[in-house]
Amino acid sequence: MRATARAEERHFWFRGFRWFVRPLIRKALSSPPGTSGARLLDCGCGTGANLALLAPYGAAYGFDLSAVGLEIARLAGRRGLVRASADAIPFSAGHFDLVTSFDVLYALDSSAEHGAVAEMFRVARPGAHVLVNVAAMDVLHGDHSILSHERRRYSRESLSRLMSSAGFDIVRITYTNASLFLPMLAVRWLHRARGLAAEPDATSEISVPAAPINAALSALLFLESMWLKIGGVSPFGSSLLCLARKPEA
Repeated sequence: MRATARAEERHFWFRGFRWFVRPLIRKALSSPPGTSGARLLDCGCGTGANLALLAPYGAAYGFDLSAVGLEIARLAGRRGLVRASADAIPFSAGHFDLVTSFDVLYALDSSAEHGAVAEMFRVARPGAHVLVNVAAMDVLHGDHSILSHERRRYSRESLSRLMSSAGFDIVRITYTNASLFLPMLAVRWLHRARGLAAEPDATSEISVPAAPINAALSALLFLESMWLKIGGVSPFGSSLLCLARKPEA
């Protein structure tokens, strides 16, 4: 968790993630930053970094099961935090205008995974949106999977099925990080060929690369985010991003 906190500001992956997510937040809330009184909830907020991403759009709340993550978040000045599990959200039904879950579902066992999605449905108000990001494509299983306690990677079909089974209507679903797919495929294949690293050794997966490399990879993800912003859909990638909506009725 502490290694993640060090990487979140500058690492190319986290930069790309924020570029991918912001347009969907705006789409979900139908309002620019600073103009909405929306209530937002981040399920599994970790170190709280994504609360800064949500805060311009309204009152942002978060919860996580990790005491270390919440400690880091509070030291960074984050508020509205509570310790809880994703399948037992400690907020009332129909309370939030946007519910997010970023890189959490794939680390849950099957029962908790379905329970978490059901709980997100419960706390979203009718007509509200849920925004989910998960690890994608089994072929990309590697050292990072150890670091993130990954239990599964999703396909477009399996994530759509999971969200629909809870009652959500899919608004948009696409793979992301497609621009880095081939090098990631090669690296993750090497990981599996030599045997996956132990968790303490896997932290190199989220170390910030040398500045020129980090800048070049960031640029590729920025260009990809522009493609997705105008309606493009990636047929493959290391993550899946899904915007879904709770029906009005």
